[in-house]
Amino acid sequence: MATDVTQTAIPFLFMRGGTSRGPYFSRVDLPQDLETLSEVLVAAVGSGHPLNIDGIGGGAAVTTKVAMLSRSDDPWADVDYFFAQVSVEGGLVDYKPTCGNILSGVGPAAIEMGLVEAQNDETTVKIRAVNTEARVVATVATPGGIVSYDGTAHIDGVPGTAAPVELRFRDVVGSVTGSLLPTGNLRDIVDGIEVTCMDVTMPMVIARADAFGLTGYESAAELDENKSFFDRVEAVRLKAGALMGMGDVSASVTPKFGLLAPARVGGTVAARYFMPWKTHPTMAVTGAQCLASCVLAPGTVADGLAEVPTASPAKLTLEHASGSIEVLAEYEVNDGDFNLLSAGLIRTARKLASGDLYVPSQVWTRT
Repeated sequence: MATDVTQTAIPFLFMRGGTSRGPYFSRVDLPQDLETLSEVLVAAVGSGHPLNIDGIGGGAAVTTKVAMLSRSDDPWADVDYFFAQVSVEGGLVDYKPTCGNILSGVGPAAIEMGLVEAQNDETTVKIRAVNTEARVVATVATPGGIVSYDGTAHIDGVPGTAAPVELRFRDVVGSVTGSLLPTGNLRDIVDGIEVTCMDVTMPMVIARADAFGLTGYESAAELDENKSFFDRVEAVRLKAGALMGMGDVSASVTPKFGLLAPARVGGTVAARYFMPWKTHPTMAVTGAQCLASCVLAPGTVADGLAEVPTASPAKLTLEHASGSIEVLAEYEVNDGDFNLLSAGLIRTARKLASGDLYVPSQVWTRT
C-alpha cells in the first residue's frame, strides 16, 4: 500500500472528558517545540473556521481542547498531563490553563495508552497537571483489568450515564499566580465592579451577577447574546489580570470570569462561568473549585449569598446553566485566612474513537 507523503499520521484517542471533548495524544508522538506543536494542534482541531470544518474540533471552546500524556518523572505521579486550549476561530493555542473536565479522561486514556497498568476492579492514577503543577488522584473503574465506561453516574450537561471517575485535587491554591489572592485583597473594585480575584486550580475574577444588572439565572444563550455585558466583562478581566500579576491577558483565556447569585433550586449558590469570551454551557471542573473556595472564604464577594457549611469537608452544590455540580472541599480557616486542602468531584468519561489523526506534512513531518 502506498504511503501518503502529503500528510503526517499521529496516533490518538478521541474522548469525552466530563462536559468537554477532544483528542488525547501521547506526548512523544508530537513535536517537542511549542511553536510547531501549536501549528499541529491548530491543524488537528481545524481552528480558523467556526465549524472547525477542516479538523476534528466541534465549533465550541469545550470541543477544541487537547490532552497530551506521558509517563511522569515526578516521584509522586504516574502520568504527566499537558493541556492545550485551542481557539475555535483564531488559530491560537493557550498552554497557561489546565482543564478539569478533559482531565476526567486522563486516567482512562493513560490506561488505554499503556502508560498505567490497570488493576482489578478499580485503578488509581496519580496525575500531575504540568500547566499548573496541580496534583490529582483519579480513580477509574477497571473490572477485570479493563477500563469500563458503562455505569450509573450522571453529570449534568451529558446525556445518559457512565462509569464514575472520582477526582481528588491537591496543591491547587495559587496554581498560576502563586497566591490564593493574587491582588492581596479579598475584594477589589475594577471599573466600578466589586470583584474577588482568586487562584484555586484556575485563576478567576469573580463578581455578583447583580453588579452587572443580571439575575445570575440567565441561560448560556441569553448571556452570549448580551454583547454589552461581555464588553464590560472583558474590560474588567483585562484590568484584573494585570492586577493579578498576569500581565497582558488579552490573548489568553485566563483569568476566567465567574458570576455568583443566590441559589434558586436548592443548591448552595448559583454560578455562571465564562471561557472567557463565551458562556460555559455547564461548569468547568477547575472553575467549580475556585468558585466553591470563593463561597467558603470569609470576606469575598460571595459573603451573604449562601448558607456556608461550617464543617470540613464541606459539600457545595453549584447551580450552573445546565444543572448543577457538586464539590467536596476539605479546607481550613485560621484567623480568617482560608486555605483549600483538597477538592473532590465525580465526573465521567467515554472513549469515542481511536486511530490516527492526520495533519498536512507542510505543517509537520515526523523525523
